[in-house]
Amino acid sequence: MQQILVLGGGAAGLAAALAAAQTAPAAAVTVLERSPRVGKKLLATGNGRCNLDNTGIAPERYFTADPAALRPLLAAVDAADPLGWFRALGLCTRTDEAGRVYPYSNQAADVLALLEHHLARHHVQLRTGCTVRTLSQSRGGYAVQFETEDGSTEMLRADAVICAMGGAAGPQFGTDGFGTRFAAQCGGRVETLYPCLTALQCAKPNKSLAGIRAKASASLLDGQRILATESGEVQFTDYGLSGICIMQLSGLLAPGCGPKHPAVELDLFPVLDEAALAALFAAHARQTAGDSPAGFWLGLLNAKLGRALWSAAALPDNFALSSEQWAKLARTAKHWRFEGLTPCGWKQAQVTGGGLALREVDEHFQFRGCPGLYFVGETLDCTGTCGGFNLHWAFGSGITAGQDAARRSARPAKPAKAASKKKHR
Repeated sequence: MQQILVLGGGAAGLAAALAAAQTAPAAAVTVLERSPRVGKKLLATGNGRCNLDNTGIAPERYFTADPAALRPLLAAVDAADPLGWFRALGLCTRTDEAGRVYPYSNQAADVLALLEHHLARHHVQLRTGCTVRTLSQSRGGYAVQFETEDGSTEMLRADAVICAMGGAAGPQFGTDGFGTRFAAQCGGRVETLYPCLTALQCAKPNKSLAGIRAKASASLLDGQRILATESGEVQFTDYGLSGICIMQLSGLLAPGCGPKHPAVELDLFPVLDEAALAALFAAHARQTAGDSPAGFWLGLLNAKLGRALWSAAALPDNFALSSEQWAKLARTAKHWRFEGLTPCGWKQAQVTGGGLALREVDEHFQFRGCPGLYFVGETLDCTGTCGGFNLHWAFGSGITAGQDAARRSARPAKPAKAASKKKHR
């Protein structure tokens, strides 16, 4: 009987296990998960709603050190049609105006329950509380040694092994970067890990603004050069800046290839140019009751945020401003600069940047030179922007690897010609 072993019970691992079982119903498919239950991080995605895909999938929506290697792999993920696969399982979905796809119930728990239902129907064994220790080649396949929940050590042999142990983001969900370390132990080249889709700490945060939100256009700069711009709601925190548009920009802060002097500029009035905004400010001052900046911001910005902006423009504390001073306020409002940026840590990061280099796997996510060994999901150097892009990658890479592992392990084993290039421990 074919033995297929999936290491990791997250989104990619569960998809891989079910796809393998669907493709080879007679195979014995086992999932080893370290946490007490599978799918813990999946339950938290999309604020518990599970944003599982997006209608705008494109290579440009992903961060990786090797965009050229990403294209054929993303094409394979698209061909796996994760959304169609879920619909065939019985999942009803809805798509919002931004192309984000959710289960119709808006419940991540329903997605996990559906997967668990079909895994049980296909007799996939889910073993939790298992920590993988070593992987070695064995009789044309692989042997995986792991520690069980009660502390004992076991060994399982498999014709194919799919590694879906995730990255370092979200340690509260049971991940700590072991998946990528495991890929390195297997001889793979790994791009440096970094927290991705996370808030940004600033060198001099204005703690008084903590909790305030404002619609804005946010630009990431290297010195004076604009690298990228995102629009949406910015949240001010006691340590810096957050919000989806800020988190999107954090993906460009990869170690070694990110900006040397990163800064974020906020445009709080993106629909107006500086001249029009300066004229608006001057006219609004004449219409606003009172004689202090606090009253001036009525109907424009949160008063506390407005006072901070006024201070950043270094203007006198009255309305008797010249046209040049109104222009300075407008310029500050459209180029409010925050410097000394560093991404927040792993606990706040939604996903892991970096990982196993994409050229280390083929179009089926098989580790090159090692037939029957696969790496999928967040273990790889591919991170999507917010909006369902990461789950599209996780589910699609898992489905692709699971189907190929099932087909491959059903065929007679061939010698691993290049296996000597890789190291297994």
